[in-house]
Amino acid sequence: MSAAALPPPTIDPHHHLWDLERHYYPWLCDPMRPSLVGDYSAIRKSYLVADYLADIANQNVVKSVHLQAEYDSRDPVAETRWLQAVADDPRSRGFPHGIVAFADLADPGAEAILAGHSAFANMRGIRQILNHHANPTFNFVPRDLLQDAAWCAGFGRLGKYRLSFDMQLYFPQMPAAAALARRYPDIQIIINHTGTPVDRDAASIEAWRRGMRQLAGCPNIATKISGLGMVDHHWTPESIRPFVLETIEMFGVGRCLFASNFPVDKMFSDYDTLWNAFRTITAGFSASEQAALFHDNAARLYRL
Repeated sequence: MSAAALPPPTIDPHHHLWDLERHYYPWLCDPMRPSLVGDYSAIRKSYLVADYLADIANQNVVKSVHLQAEYDSRDPVAETRWLQAVADDPRSRGFPHGIVAFADLADPGAEAILAGHSAFANMRGIRQILNHHANPTFNFVPRDLLQDAAWCAGFGRLGKYRLSFDMQLYFPQMPAAAALARRYPDIQIIINHTGTPVDRDAASIEAWRRGMRQLAGCPNIATKISGLGMVDHHWTPESIRPFVLETIEMFGVGRCLFASNFPVDKMFSDYDTLWNAFRTITAGFSASEQAALFHDNAARLYRL
């Protein structure tokens, strides 16, 4: 694609890399288990920065943020060390420009982990997946950490290191998440994957809306519009349009950002199809609004 045909500069604030030949990722290396995303055998192979650069070639992605990829939790700083080395390699063109790492915030030793991550230039935030669901297939963690006093106290340590928190959860957890955001108003929270609307009956969608409105009422919460393929494996622009537009209506243009969730969402579409859908859905937005959603908000929130 010629430079003239490229879309405006874009930041992808949510993708993953993994090297299965060099590192251990339990969910990718151990026997497969039932999962929210279904059969994920297609992504149980290394996905390196060269693969990512090939995927983004047509979308004018100028910067990116890497989200922790469930690397071996016994040494989470090793993932950040590797990613910083990737970013520092000239062949990687600076990708990933931001790193959101893992720490178990309920662990009494979490502060040492936060300090270890923070030694790296591209470090920006923490993600510890919180998705807790009655259906074991959709459950990521054995207990609801938002109800754990030790975890919530550990969350408060993020402010000391100027770290944001990427929050992946389901709608029943949203009231507790809003309460946590109000308790720590100086810590930036970024909701992952449009609030993961996995339950698709009418009552659950309405409950998702109520929960998202509660989150939107907290000024320190923003949300990524991403990951919709995980809950709608055969999505179309029309099937995701209501979630995209309602989320923007609830949070406002200034607190929403589009993201790819690659290579996980690569199981459900190619990169161009995903981003072109986002661009089609927001085609009626002004140029400044589109710039905010596709670039500026990510640059601000992740300090890129």
